[in-house]
Amino acid sequence: QVQLVESGGGLVQAGGSLRLSCAASGRTFSTYIMGWFRQAPGKEREFVVAIPWISGSTYYSDSVKGRFTISRDNAKNTVYLQMNSLKPEDTAVYYCAASSRMDPTPVVARGGPTGFSYWGQGTQVTVSS
Repeated sequence: QVQLVESGGGLVQAGGSLRLSCAASGRTFSTYIMGWFRQAPGKEREFVVAIPWISGSTYYSDSVKGRFTISRDNAKNTVYLQMNSLKPEDTAVYYCAASSRMDPTPVVARGGPTGFSYWGQGTQVTVSS
C-alpha cells in the first residue's frame, strides 16, 4: 500500500499564492506518476497536473498552465504544487494521487482519476475575491 498525506491548503485572496505538499510513504516504489486533482462542490473531480517520479515530462491542465508548477523531491518522497495567481475558481479540495501505470504521463493524466490507484485525504484551498 501507499499512503499519501497532503498539506498546505488554506484561505488566500485572489492573486495570491499557496504551496501544497504531498508526502508519500509505504510501497512508493510501486508508483510511477504522481498527480494533483481537485474537486469543487457539486462538480466532478478534475485533473490538475501530473509528474513522473523519475524522468519524463510533466503534464498540466489548460486551466492551470502558466500559474501552477509541480515539482518533486525524490529523496523525501514528496511532491509539491506551487499555485500562483490564484483565482476564485481555483477553490476546491485538492487531492494528491499516485499511479502505478507505466504509461507516459500525458496518457495516464488524460485517463482522469481512474488511472490513479492511491489517494490522499485532500486539503481545502479557498480563494476569496
